[in-house]
Amino acid sequence: MAKILITEDDPLMLRMYQKIFTLEKYEVEIATNGEEALEKVRAAAEKPALILLDIMMPKMNGLEALDKLKANPDFQKIPVVMLTNLAGQQDAEEALLKGAVKYIIKSEYEPKQVVDMVKEVLAGYTRDAVPQAAAMNQEAVQTAPVAPVEAPVAPQPAPVMPNPTSAPQQPQQAQQAPTDVVAPQIAPVADPNANSTS
Repeated sequence: MAKILITEDDPLMLRMYQKIFTLEKYEVEIATNGEEALEKVRAAAEKPALILLDIMMPKMNGLEALDKLKANPDFQKIPVVMLTNLAGQQDAEEALLKGAVKYIIKSEYEPKQVVDMVKEVLAGYTRDAVPQAAAMNQEAVQTAPVAPVEAPVAPQPAPVMPNPTSAPQQPQQAQQAPTDVVAPQIAPVADPNANSTS
């Protein structure tokens, strides 16, 4: 059966994936970081049919390793499935833009489900079709509808208040603010210089 390279820095997860893929009759190669994965791909006489690549790893993370794999013409046709515990949409979009064919959040799937997804990827993609699949993923991300952004509301000017040193005037009505808050009205102030004798 097909050769799979599993790149995972968590020893428990790595052994678990290694065991389940071996039970499913895959030839399994393992790496614990992006640098080691690249070295194994370069040194292999037979390139892996698929690479499972964790994102958060020491030395070289999965996104950096993915960049290097897709930049090399000898490796760019190998399908890469990203494995991570991160549920961030930004990481998923970035991985797909860089050429990954799938993004799996490990905490949401049992190992057997991950194997089934890998089988689907291998059945659905030949090595020659993978670059087109990555391009379609990139196009889908770029043409995805974007939610409209509301323009910020400009601050409203403060209402004009009468000058207390000028002659008494009728108070002006304050304009209603857009948040339906009404400014308080100020009563006229008597002129202290005015003569109070009649």
